[in-house]
Amino acid sequence: MCLIMSLKKKITAIILIIGVLLFFLALWYKHEYSMNKVQGYDLNAPSLSTKLIIATQGSEFKDKITNDILEKYRSDSIFIKIIDVSMLQKINPKDYNAVVVMHTWENWKPPIEVKEFIKRTRDHKEKIIVLTTSGEGSYKMDDVDAITGESKLESTTSYSNKIIERLKPLLKH
Repeated sequence: MCLIMSLKKKITAIILIIGVLLFFLALWYKHEYSMNKVQGYDLNAPSLSTKLIIATQGSEFKDKITNDILEKYRSDSIFIKIIDVSMLQKINPKDYNAVVVMHTWENWKPPIEVKEFIKRTRDHKEKIIVLTTSGEGSYKMDDVDAITGESKLESTTSYSNKIIERLKPLLKH
């Protein structure tokens, strides 16, 4: 009987240790791979008739693509607004000629703000351009014509060019 009690205590201790290790592994993973918040800002005057909004997450990869898009349109008569994806609930696509959404696939799904935005704005999908990054590079939401890939810095120019190509017909003025 004493041997059985001792074995149960050992099994309980092992399960507890594994649970604690998994908890700390999850915390480390979230800290290491989670996206930073983007500090929003505007480029050019909001009174301009052509408007572009870029909703993104803070990462070196997405920051580089955002900068490439800004460099392309900086001198054009286009109002550009940069926001964090967490602010998408406040965005009405009717107010913009084009909407770019860049997000990372997290925990096998898109961020809830992105998912809700896409669901809410289905009637405006022709003006929404989505870039979804994931470890494998192929994940995306169903029924979304997204550009997909891995967050590799050497690929930023290629993704920037794909987004800019999709923006051209939307930003004609």
